[in-house]
Amino acid sequence: MKSIQSCLWFDGQAQEAAEFYCSVFPNSEITSVQHYPEGTPGQAGQVMYVEFTLDGREFAGLNGGPQFPHTEAVSFVVPVESSEENDRYYAALVEGGSEQPCGWLKDRFGVSWQVVPLEADAWMRDPDPEKAGRTIAAMLQQHGKLDIEALRKAYEG
Repeated sequence: MKSIQSCLWFDGQAQEAAEFYCSVFPNSEITSVQHYPEGTPGQAGQVMYVEFTLDGREFAGLNGGPQFPHTEAVSFVVPVESSEENDRYYAALVEGGSEQPCGWLKDRFGVSWQVVPLEADAWMRDPDPEKAGRTIAAMLQQHGKLDIEALRKAYEG
């Protein structure tokens, strides 16, 4: 069986989005582009469906029209190992989009992302409820990119 694939619905921007995402993440490429044929709901010759991989994970983009805009109900988590990765991924993805609370962002296509440092994730999962609670409380106060040092200080008390 082929692996499960996430499909994102776009209003004419599927290929542009796929190209952008492939430029942000390593080990990424567009693997297939299909165009609307004559006699279908889309305009003949326009991009209908794009398959791509992001860091080895399969995705698809469908140009289905304006009926279903993206919401925060679905987001993609980008786990990062360093402050440099945190800064780089957040800056790349938020360009032309908007910052959101708690390390979230909406990119210029309206897709929601969470850039999360692995160590901050570990602090929020700490079995000590006081340490985890302090970290989560500090995160909830942040808007935009997560401040790893502020989270570390909260975790350590």
